[in-house]
Amino acid sequence: MIDQNSTYKLSNGVEIPCIGFGMWQTPDNEVGVNSVLSALKAGYTHIDTAQAYRNEDCVGKAIQQSGVNRDDIFITTKIWNDCHSYDLVMSSFAESLKNINTSYVDLLLIHWPNPAPFRDRWQEANAETWRAMEDLYKEGKVRAIGISNFRKKHIDALLETAEIKPMVNQIRLCPGETQDETVDYSRSQGMILEAYSPLGTGKIFDVPEMKVLAEKYGKSIAQICVRWSLQRGYLPLPKSVTPSRIEENLKVFDFELEESDVALIAGLTGCVGLSEDPDTMPF
Repeated sequence: MIDQNSTYKLSNGVEIPCIGFGMWQTPDNEVGVNSVLSALKAGYTHIDTAQAYRNEDCVGKAIQQSGVNRDDIFITTKIWNDCHSYDLVMSSFAESLKNINTSYVDLLLIHWPNPAPFRDRWQEANAETWRAMEDLYKEGKVRAIGISNFRKKHIDALLETAEIKPMVNQIRLCPGETQDETVDYSRSQGMILEAYSPLGTGKIFDVPEMKVLAEKYGKSIAQICVRWSLQRGYLPLPKSVTPSRIEENLKVFDFELEESDVALIAGLTGCVGLSEDPDTMPF
């Protein structure tokens, strides 16, 4: 039975906690620091930030204030869209280490596959970016490397030059948005699927079917979403800055959704909107 201490094993043997605390849109101030402190206090051991979130330093400050051993926390950050070259990866990653106040991160991802600054040569830019990440991995500054928002064509292009296969693909996975083709292909290449925006950026709370399920199981809609994500084999990254909700989102191990309800939630197509095309994003 899966529990709060359960992990997924990445293709290189590194274990990653089965739920992460997401930092997207979390303010870079005391609110951000306190949200991470609340997460650590609640029992999260997996924190997901990114260069673009501009709150890496909140993670570092919170860990320092918490008294939790750095080695007991799994930290992810991501290379932003304007850093898709070997040298820019190295310099921006050094800045990330400084911000987080750590000598290594547990997982480093390419945030987007086809950013606007490199749209005319995204394949080459990703290859350079990945080569730098492979070197950071070989140097022990990163324990695992992966990708985010990559679809099959982006994965195939990366694999043409990669020495090391990505270990994770972090994509938008939430009720009504299962990206089955990307999920299936990523898994066929040995990747774990991380689910960002597992609560549908808040829109899920207005979906009638989810209100019915919350009542049926005696759980919050957020808990239903996180539990659904786990039962689909994803690694959800719920976010909040409210201590009670941060704690609540981790309390999903004392119930199980019926398979018919797992299917029902998956089938709520578009209930919280569908994912953007990474080839047309304006950043």
